[in-house]
Amino acid sequence: MATYPLLVLAALALAAVAAAAAGGGNNATSSPTAYEMLERYDFPRGILPAGVVGYELRADGSFEVYFPQTCEFLLAKKWLVRYEARVSGDVAAGSLTALQGISVKVLFLWIGVGEVDRTGDTLSFYIGPVSTSFPLSDFAESPQCRGYDYDGVSSS
Repeated sequence: MATYPLLVLAALALAAVAAAAAGGGNNATSSPTAYEMLERYDFPRGILPAGVVGYELRADGSFEVYFPQTCEFLLAKKWLVRYEARVSGDVAAGSLTALQGISVKVLFLWIGVGEVDRTGDTLSFYIGPVSTSFPLSDFAESPQCRGYDYDGVSSS
Protein backbone atom coordinates (compact mmCIF):
# COMPACT_ATOMS: atom_id res chain seq x y z
CA MET A 1 0.00 0.00 0.00
CA ALA A 2 1.06 3.56 -0.64
CA THR A 3 0.18 4.76 2.89
CA TYR A 4 3.09 2.92 4.57
CA PRO A 5 5.84 5.00 2.86
CA LEU A 6 3.84 8.17 3.60
CA LEU A 7 3.65 7.27 7.30
CA VAL A 8 7.40 6.61 7.44
CA LEU A 9 8.10 9.91 5.66
CA ALA A 10 5.75 11.78 8.02
CA ALA A 11 7.40 10.18 11.08
CA LEU A 12 10.87 11.15 9.81
CA ALA A 13 9.75 14.71 9.15
CA LEU A 14 8.21 14.94 12.62
CA ALA A 15 11.43 13.61 14.19
CA ALA A 16 13.50 16.16 12.25
CA VAL A 17 11.25 19.03 13.39
CA ALA A 18 11.44 17.84 17.02
CA ALA A 19 15.24 17.55 16.84
CA ALA A 20 15.53 21.05 15.38
CA ALA A 21 13.26 22.48 18.09
CA ALA A 22 15.34 20.79 20.79
CA GLY A 23 18.57 22.23 19.41
CA GLY A 24 19.53 19.12 17.51
CA GLY A 25 23.24 19.89 18.01
CA ASN A 26 23.15 22.55 15.29
CA ASN A 27 24.74 25.68 16.78
CA ALA A 28 24.64 27.51 13.46
CA THR A 29 21.04 28.55 14.16
CA SER A 30 21.46 29.41 17.86
CA SER A 31 21.71 33.07 18.83
CA PRO A 32 25.02 34.41 20.13
CA THR A 33 25.16 35.26 23.82
CA ALA A 34 25.38 38.86 25.04
CA TYR A 35 29.03 38.17 25.86
CA GLU A 36 29.75 36.96 22.32
CA MET A 37 28.02 40.03 20.89
CA LEU A 38 30.27 42.29 22.99
CA GLU A 39 33.31 40.56 21.52
CA ARG A 40 31.96 41.14 18.01
CA TYR A 41 32.02 44.88 18.82
CA ASP A 42 35.60 44.64 20.10
CA PHE A 43 34.77 44.70 23.82
CA PRO A 44 35.83 42.06 26.34
CA ARG A 45 33.11 39.82 27.79
CA GLY A 46 34.14 40.84 31.31
CA ILE A 47 32.56 44.26 30.86
CA LEU A 48 29.28 42.50 31.71
CA PRO A 49 28.93 40.72 35.03
CA ALA A 50 28.00 37.04 35.08
CA GLY A 51 24.29 36.32 35.03
CA VAL A 52 22.86 37.93 31.88
CA VAL A 53 19.42 36.40 31.35
CA GLY A 54 18.66 38.06 28.04
CA TYR A 55 19.45 40.88 25.67
CA GLU A 56 18.12 42.76 22.66
CA LEU A 57 20.31 44.29 19.97
CA ARG A 58 18.51 46.37 17.39
CA ALA A 59 19.64 47.19 13.85
CA ASP A 60 20.30 50.83 14.84
CA GLY A 61 22.86 49.71 17.46
CA SER A 62 20.66 50.32 20.49
CA PHE A 63 20.64 47.51 23.02
CA GLU A 64 19.18 46.30 26.30
CA VAL A 65 20.72 43.69 28.62
CA TYR A 66 18.76 41.98 31.38
CA PHE A 67 19.89 40.55 34.72
CA PRO A 68 17.81 38.68 37.33
CA GLN A 69 18.15 41.70 39.65
CA THR A 70 20.47 44.58 40.50
CA CYS A 71 24.11 43.48 40.58
CA GLU A 72 27.04 45.03 42.44
CA PHE A 73 30.72 44.11 42.29
CA LEU A 74 34.10 45.61 43.09
CA LEU A 75 36.16 46.71 40.08
CA ALA A 76 39.95 46.89 40.41
CA LYS A 77 39.54 46.28 44.16
CA LYS A 78 38.43 49.87 44.74
CA TRP A 79 35.41 50.90 42.63
CA LEU A 80 31.95 49.66 43.63
CA VAL A 81 29.96 49.25 40.40
CA ARG A 82 26.22 48.67 40.12
CA TYR A 83 24.35 47.20 37.15
CA GLU A 84 20.58 47.57 37.33
CA ALA A 85 18.36 44.66 36.25
CA ARG A 86 18.04 46.43 32.86
CA VAL A 87 20.99 48.17 31.21
CA SER A 88 20.63 50.01 27.90
CA GLY A 89 22.64 52.09 25.47
CA ASP A 90 24.04 52.25 21.96
CA VAL A 91 26.92 50.19 20.60
CA ALA A 92 29.39 50.72 17.77
CA ALA A 93 32.86 49.29 17.28
CA GLY A 94 34.95 50.57 20.17
CA SER A 95 32.22 52.64 21.84
CA LEU A 96 29.25 52.13 24.18
CA THR A 97 27.27 55.38 24.51
CA ALA A 98 24.05 56.70 26.06
CA LEU A 99 24.41 54.12 28.82
CA GLN A 100 21.61 53.78 31.34
CA GLY A 101 21.59 51.45 34.34
CA ILE A 102 25.32 51.39 35.20
CA SER A 103 26.71 53.46 38.05
CA VAL A 104 29.79 53.80 40.23
CA LYS A 105 29.85 54.77 43.89
CA VAL A 106 31.98 57.86 44.46
CA LEU A 107 32.19 58.76 48.14
CA PHE A 108 28.52 58.54 49.17
CA LEU A 109 26.94 59.10 45.76
CA TRP A 110 26.08 56.78 42.89
CA ILE A 111 27.09 58.43 39.61
CA GLY A 112 26.01 57.07 36.24
CA VAL A 113 28.49 55.73 33.70
CA GLY A 114 27.48 57.39 30.45
CA GLU A 115 30.02 55.98 28.02
CA VAL A 116 32.75 53.36 27.67
CA ASP A 117 35.37 53.58 24.93
CA ARG A 118 38.04 51.14 23.88
CA THR A 119 41.36 52.46 22.61
CA GLY A 120 43.95 49.75 22.04
CA ASP A 121 44.33 47.78 25.26
CA THR A 122 42.54 50.35 27.43
CA LEU A 123 38.91 50.87 28.40
CA SER A 124 37.89 54.39 29.40
CA PHE A 125 34.78 54.93 31.51
CA TYR A 126 33.09 58.34 31.43
CA ILE A 127 31.39 59.19 34.70
CA GLY A 128 29.84 62.62 34.42
CA PRO A 129 32.58 65.03 33.28
CA VAL A 130 35.36 62.72 34.52
CA SER A 131 36.90 59.65 32.93
CA THR A 132 39.02 56.85 34.29
CA SER A 133 40.83 54.14 32.35
CA PHE A 134 41.60 50.49 33.03
CA PRO A 135 43.71 47.92 31.20
CA LEU A 136 41.70 45.56 29.01
CA SER A 137 43.11 42.63 31.00
CA ASP A 138 40.96 43.68 33.99
CA PHE A 139 37.93 42.52 31.97
CA ALA A 140 39.05 39.09 30.80
CA GLU A 141 36.45 37.37 33.01
CA SER A 142 32.93 38.45 33.94
CA PRO A 143 32.76 39.59 37.56
CA GLN A 144 30.49 37.78 40.02
CA CYS A 145 27.64 39.83 41.45
CA ARG A 146 27.12 40.47 45.12
CA GLY A 147 23.49 40.21 46.04
CA TYR A 148 22.54 37.06 44.17
CA ASP A 149 24.07 33.70 43.47
CA TYR A 150 24.60 33.08 39.79
CA ASP A 151 24.42 29.37 38.96
CA GLY A 152 26.13 29.58 35.56
CA VAL A 153 23.07 28.39 33.64
CA SER A 154 21.94 31.55 31.83
CA SER A 155 24.29 33.30 29.43
CA SER A 156 22.00 34.68 26.76
